[in-house]
Amino acid sequence: MDISRKVSILADAAKYDASCASSGKADAATSAAAGGPAAWGICHSYTPDGRCVSLLRLLLTNFCIYDCQYCVNRRSSDVPRARFAVDEVVRLTLDFYRRNYIEGLFLSSGIVRSPDYTMEQLVLVARRLRTEHEFRGYIHLKTIPDADEALIIEAGRWADRLSVNIELPTEASLERLAPEKSVRPIKLAMARIRRQGEEARDEKRTFAPAGQTTQLIVGADDADDRTILDLTESLYGAYRIRRVYYSAYSPTQKPSAALPAAAPPLEREHRLYQADTLMRCYGFSAAELLPAGGRLDLRRDPKLVWALAHRERFPLDVNTAERELLVRVPGLGVKTVDRLIKARAHRRLRYADLARLRCNLGKARPFIIAADYRPTSFTPPRREAAQLGLF
Repeated sequence: MDISRKVSILADAAKYDASCASSGKADAATSAAAGGPAAWGICHSYTPDGRCVSLLRLLLTNFCIYDCQYCVNRRSSDVPRARFAVDEVVRLTLDFYRRNYIEGLFLSSGIVRSPDYTMEQLVLVARRLRTEHEFRGYIHLKTIPDADEALIIEAGRWADRLSVNIELPTEASLERLAPEKSVRPIKLAMARIRRQGEEARDEKRTFAPAGQTTQLIVGADDADDRTILDLTESLYGAYRIRRVYYSAYSPTQKPSAALPAAAPPLEREHRLYQADTLMRCYGFSAAELLPAGGRLDLRRDPKLVWALAHRERFPLDVNTAERELLVRVPGLGVKTVDRLIKARAHRRLRYADLARLRCNLGKARPFIIAADYRPTSFTPPRREAAQLGLF
């Protein structure tokens, strides 16, 4: 099989792994044209300092010894198969890098022969890039949970970031839909990466400096959003995961009867990402966002839902309220609140000042007080209420 055909198959197969972030929506009409976002598996990720980098996203192979029912590359799937040699991935990465198409590599794989063999191949790609070609670009490697700990340690030596996919929200779902896998080795691999990272910092050596990420499939089982957010909260706390990525289940060819017939609404994935951001950056807990369990409101963002459920806390005076309260106002982001606090140290803020500070007043207006402004009622005018999603 020629190299361009391999790239076509294995770059397309890699698009289901969201744990290195995404280049955005692919347009079927233009993806094969110049500048198309999906034609050659280019995706975007972010370095620890916030810089956006373009990555070549590939699978080493989409052959797999496992038969996970939700996976398009499962053993029983009849998709076209391909496999790269290690040298082919190295050469592709260097060629794309020298042409300034990419700034790094995201490499994952189906499991062939054994977890150890597959992990050895992934590590070998990274090691050759670093040692033989002095490649200093960004490398993100997928970690095979059942692989030997020594291989995971070596992967962290060469890669900027590692990821171990948690896959499904509950252990029962994983046992039912992927009986050859288990939650225990997945979490053990996460714990090893965390421990190695902490030891490396103490010893002033390098180990996966950009940390680890994971991916969770949404809608392949009946787990509700509270279950998902509780799991997310525990992953951030116990394993210092940098990001949890959510991937809406996509029906595969000849799906199992154990799987839903249709994909979940994409709005659900979007609301989970919003809730995730509120937990990581705004101080919310899963219990605050969904105190009674169930699912997130698909019509309104979770921050607004929380604010409407806690009307007694509003309106807040932007000139005196503490930061941890201001970031909970709909329409005020973390950076906006920081600008606001810096500005109010010099003078009392008026309504016009908030607009200059780029506050989203369409959302924030009913929830705030300024030096020359106070909402006459918590119930906003109809036009503003429509913007807030109240109608």
